[in-house]
Amino acid sequence: MRISETKRELKCFGSSRYYISSDKRNWADSQQHCVDLGGHLVIIDSQEEQEFIHAQGKRAWIGLSDLETEGVWKWVDGNNLGKPRFWMQGEPNDQSGGEDCVEIIDSQKPLTSWNDNVCGFTRDYICEI
Repeated sequence: MRISETKRELKCFGSSRYYISSDKRNWADSQQHCVDLGGHLVIIDSQEEQEFIHAQGKRAWIGLSDLETEGVWKWVDGNNLGKPRFWMQGEPNDQSGGEDCVEIIDSQKPLTSWNDNVCGFTRDYICEI
């Protein structure tokens, strides 16, 4: 995909622009594609941004993981999770012992839709450019 094509597909919210993928990739490949486009997997800073991202209707990777240290959730910019947090009930649970990346699930309620999952699974993804 050419960058000019991507610019036509960007959605705006607040002062940020977002690329909503039309292909599925694992978490690392999703993050790399976002970097190639000049951004990163989305970092959700507010309830309003969470609601906007959820409204895109995708089960998609976001820029949150505990890849460095189990249970220490960090955004792709290196900042700790902090608040706000929008986990589904019972999450994060590292159910399979390898759930280190976070997806947003559109079939859940907007404010309780984050799930930790296996980073190697393929999902849609949302870049913040």
